[in-house]
Amino acid sequence: MAKKKLAIGRGLGAILAETAEAYEQNLSDNSSLVLDLDIDIIKPNPYQPRKTFNQEALQELSESIKEHGLLQPIVVYDNGDGDYVLIAGERRLRASKLAGLSNIRAIVAEIEQKKMRELAIIENIQREELNAIELALSYQELLEEYDITHEELSKRINKSRTQITNTLRLLQLCDEVKTMLGEEKITQGHAKMLVTLSESEQKLVADSIIGQRLSVRDTETLIKKLKNGQDSTAKDSISKAKPKGQAKSLDISLLEELRMELSSLGIQSSINATKLSIDFKSDAEITTLLKKIAK
Repeated sequence: MAKKKLAIGRGLGAILAETAEAYEQNLSDNSSLVLDLDIDIIKPNPYQPRKTFNQEALQELSESIKEHGLLQPIVVYDNGDGDYVLIAGERRLRASKLAGLSNIRAIVAEIEQKKMRELAIIENIQREELNAIELALSYQELLEEYDITHEELSKRINKSRTQITNTLRLLQLCDEVKTMLGEEKITQGHAKMLVTLSESEQKLVADSIIGQRLSVRDTETLIKKLKNGQDSTAKDSISKAKPKGQAKSLDISLLEELRMELSSLGIQSSINATKLSIDFKSDAEITTLLKKIAK
């Protein structure tokens, strides 16, 4: 079976060039390519590989949009059903919704639907907006779609073959540890060392990394003990990962829900493992929270 031609860089470059040209033309002659669209008729790109977005960063972008407006329009295509499908600019779209905008500036590009997935993947890879697991899945999808080698892919997207291969190895992690990595509870450096462990060992060591805040070097030492048969020493170290009396791990989604509730009150907070830290900017924010709790 013949390999599909992978013209990734050229396709992305063409669409971004069209984006810039259309926007510049609009500043002077109101080109029809740039429209002010109802934000509710813009659908997300179904091929978007990025699944998680930093809520704090979105909130900051939202505040900037409220103050200065949207400086760079999003890019969409007309699906012919009265709606538009997003090609590029999902962070801008989400932040604009958070800012309460009813309309958004958008460049309407002419593009074949079959190119949507390719453009969505490459936009995120080139802008480094994917977490490690999303990036690995994107590499895997391109390799399978175009039936090419790691070396061939590295030349197309200007990433080293070693980086591509090491990133793909992360897909060998068990689902629970993949989630930890995707949520940035452990780093990619930690995760690379867990790949060689069994599923049960991956979970134990990952819990230890989070609970004891182990560095990559500490993690390497712990794994060596496991592999060298020093089970009692290693397991004793791992057992310290969870505080005494903690029957089960916390549901992080509840912490995220609390963080979002604080955000709706204009109060900034952040999550680190099982801790939620609140950053009060004024006495008024403290008073607002106390009133909310008292209700």
